Order: sequence, then structure tokens, then C-alpha cells
Amino acid sequence: MKFKKTALLAAFASVAFLAGAPSAFATTFKVAVGDAQGGTQWELATTFKKAFEQKTGGKHKLDLFPNGQLGSEEETINNAAMGTLDFSVLAVNNITPFSPTVGVLTLPYVIQSAEEAKKLTQGDIGKELTENTLRDANVRIVGWAYSGFRVLTNSKKPVKTVADLQGLKIRVPKNEIMIASYQSWGINPTPMAWSETFTALQQGVVDGQDNPYITVSAMKFNEVQKYITNLRYVFSLEPLVVSESMFKRQPADVKKAILDAGAEATEHSFKYLQDTESKIKKDLAAKGMQIVEPADGEKEFIAKATSTVWPKFYKSIGGKDKLDKVQKALGR
Repeated sequence: MKFKKTALLAAFASVAFLAGAPSAFATTFKVAVGDAQGGTQWELATTFKKAFEQKTGGKHKLDLFPNGQLGSEEETINNAAMGTLDFSVLAVNNITPFSPTVGVLTLPYVIQSAEEAKKLTQGDIGKELTENTLRDANVRIVGWAYSGFRVLTNSKKPVKTVADLQGLKIRVPKNEIMIASYQSWGINPTPMAWSETFTALQQGVVDGQDNPYITVSAMKFNEVQKYITNLRYVFSLEPLVVSESMFKRQPADVKKAILDAGAEATEHSFKYLQDTESKIKKDLAAKGMQIVEPADGEKEFIAKATSTVWPKFYKSIGGKDKLDKVQKALGR
């Protein structure tokens, strides 16, 4: 009788384990997407979904949960790290707190074109950062969305100079490098979760924020913002990460399907940015947003940010030599 009771308890424990394991034996995986449908995160996720399901012959499927349905971007990477979430698409700055060396990609004015963003993420630098993220955060980067430069929007006035910024309340992600960038321009920004941003803009808690044109459109910020400044201090990258503990449990063919589908989605994302950004910019202007260029080729913004912010974060990104390595990879 004692044996039967022990066996029964073991059986219940086994069932409980299977029920609690999010993906070990599942055929449908969950994908958290920070942005709403229509942005580059969604485009990356839908392309990845289609490619992955085709490569697995429909045996495995992906369910997409956009607009922060599964939690904030910070929460989703934490959940993926713990193995309670399968995939997440999120802004790269939200990985930095978990894996600081990735912050080299968000240092102001390091990336100066979409082509440079692609070169870094798909070359040796990208491979090294993927390995570091795996080591530090237990998540594997399997794809990249290229979203464009984070332009500044606000509801109060055109901003062309650092002086124009003064007095504005600007929302930024909870990212030390981005906070420091605005501080170098003389203002203290308001760190805020992405899920709270639209409401904060709508209610006037903050006056502005920065994000790529595609995100501004997808989130309908034109409804609560009037002015855009073509600030180019950060090129927005949106990695697709997979829980490493989940990835390891998959058979070889599923692992290959994940990696191959991620590569396809990455290539698609770059083309998508090139094909759509200028159209979206025109559409936002047609909807009443006023677009201005920073004065004097953005020289004042660049000088203040690079001289102040870069040295402050040498240690966190792994040393000045890491930044030098990036600069060398870009031919500077």
C-alpha cells in the first residue's frame, strides 16, 4: 500500500511538473510583443511566426500577444530568463539592465545609419553581445527588428536646439544611458514603463517622448503629440529573444527552425524599415504633426551627449575598448 501511495504521489508530481512547464512539451509557444500591432516589433514577430510554423510543418505554432498583454518589456525578459515565457520582442534598452554590455548599442550617436545598425547586429559585435546576453540573462537573441532613429515628439513646441528642450517633461525608458543623454542636455527626463506612456502623454503627465517614426504611428502618438524633432541620438533596435531553458529542451530540428526563422525575420525587418519609414513620415505630417530638423546639424546635441555620456558608461559596457571595437567595425 505504501508503494502504491508513493507511486501515486510521484505521478501527481510528474503531472504538476508538466502542467507548470510552459513549453517543454507544448506545441504552441507564447510570444510577448511590447508594441501594438502595426509596428516593427509586430512585423518581426509575424514574420517569425510564419517562417517558424512553415519550417516545422505546422507541428509547432506561435501565439502572439502584442501591446504588453503579457507584462511590461522588463517583466517579459525577466520571465523568459526564468523560463516561464517562451519568446519576447522588446526594445534593446530593456535588455541592458540584465546584460549591461548591450548598452554599447544605445550609447548616443554610436550608430549613425540603418546600415551601421545592421552591420553591428549581424557581425562579430552582434555575436559577442548575443553570447553576453545568454551568459548574463539566460535568454538568446535570435532576431533583430530595425526600427529607425528615435525621433523626439512633444505636445508643446518645436524643438530645434538644446535650449528649446528646457522646461519640457520628457518620458524615457528606465534606462540609465538614455536618462544620462537627456541630462547632458540639461533636463531631468521622466523614466516610465512603456505600457504607461500613451496615457501619461494624453493626461499631460509628460509632454513628450522619443521613438522611431514607425512606433509613433503604430501607437497613434499623433493623437496626443504635435511636434517631431528629427533627433538621431539612438537607433532603435528590437531584439527577439527566446528563453534559453526552453530552447535547450527542444529537439535539434525545432532549434534550427527557431534560428533560421529568426534570421529570415531579421532580413525582412531591415527591408520593411527601408520600404515604410518615409511613407509613415509623410502620413504623420498629413495628420498634422509638424516635423523639424535640429539646428546646426545636431552638433550641439552630439557634442554634449558624447563628451558626457560615453565616458560615464565605459565600465558598464565592458570598457572603453569595447566602444573602440565598435567604432573600428564601423570604419571610424
